[in-house]
Amino acid sequence: MSKLTKTLSLIVAIVILLSLIFVCTLMITDYKPAAVVNLTTENNPSEAIKKNVTFSVSTFNIGYCGMDKGQDFFMDGGKGSRSSSKEETINNLDGITNFLKDQNSDIYFIQEVDEKSTRSFNVNQREHISEEMDGYGKTFAYNYKVLWVPIPVTKPHGNVNCGLFTLSKFNISNSARFDYPGKENWPRQLGDLDRCFIETRTTVEDGKDLVLINSHLSAYDKGGNIRHQQLSFLKEHITNEYEKGNYIIVGGDWNHLMEDTDPTKFDSTESFPDWLQKLPDNFKSSDFEWAVDGTVPSSRTVEFPYEKGKNFLSVIDGFLVSKNVGIEKVTGHNLEFEHTDHNPVTGYFILK
Repeated sequence: MSKLTKTLSLIVAIVILLSLIFVCTLMITDYKPAAVVNLTTENNPSEAIKKNVTFSVSTFNIGYCGMDKGQDFFMDGGKGSRSSSKEETINNLDGITNFLKDQNSDIYFIQEVDEKSTRSFNVNQREHISEEMDGYGKTFAYNYKVLWVPIPVTKPHGNVNCGLFTLSKFNISNSARFDYPGKENWPRQLGDLDRCFIETRTTVEDGKDLVLINSHLSAYDKGGNIRHQQLSFLKEHITNEYEKGNYIIVGGDWNHLMEDTDPTKFDSTESFPDWLQKLPDNFKSSDFEWAVDGTVPSSRTVEFPYEKGKNFLSVIDGFLVSKNVGIEKVTGHNLEFEHTDHNPVTGYFILK
């Protein structure tokens, strides 16, 4: 018994030591960007945006090309955490890129773009999209950069390098990453996203800026405290910009039920998910307007793979624009969640 006890004690000690080494390594390598980080724009075009001319903006959460219709996700009650295979990752990436090219929007807000991650078999989605989308300036910012995410235990997320990607046919005069306030408690924060938005500016002929904000808000914080901080920060930021006379378009994955949309319009056997919150009534000021399409769901739940008529569907992707930006049309694209758990949304706008 003495030898057995010593052996078990040694095993426990080794496990504890390895765990401490792992946690310390995560702490040392933890991505800690400054509150504001200046970004570079690759292949920046020279074309200037004009007033009174219609232009289009599309937002699309591509789910690291691993959240196609056959996938579920462990954070939403499922078991999956990775793309089903490298081949399927490439297939999803090709399908998404083909949509982007066919849609030919003037501006794209893209979320969950993996650069090199275990969960998507190290397929460089940022590089592929950059190569395929000629004629666009490209600005990228990390919002998920972790050496190793150890959950779920059987198939961990692993190494993650993921971010937001903004593409524009118009000249970008300045671009920056803005860190959202509000973090998960330690040690969960070591493996969680570092939420942010990309702000790109393009100069308008009247000397003002068109401020484009590509955003991806939190989803799973209990009580919504973190989301409240993020929305307060965003509201203050865009209010300040509007008071300067600038034009504002905010788009992306809000992870909230968009205003004036009704998920009960979509067939589903699931109940309203716990993580989905409504946007606060006091978030939007009278100087801004929502630009959403309530007729096409932009997101599905991922407790189980997509089955038409079963998954809970909702609109959580869309735009918020300042009142000096005219809204001509907003169109949700029903792609039946073929390659990701979101559907893209396109808005057509005009600077007044």
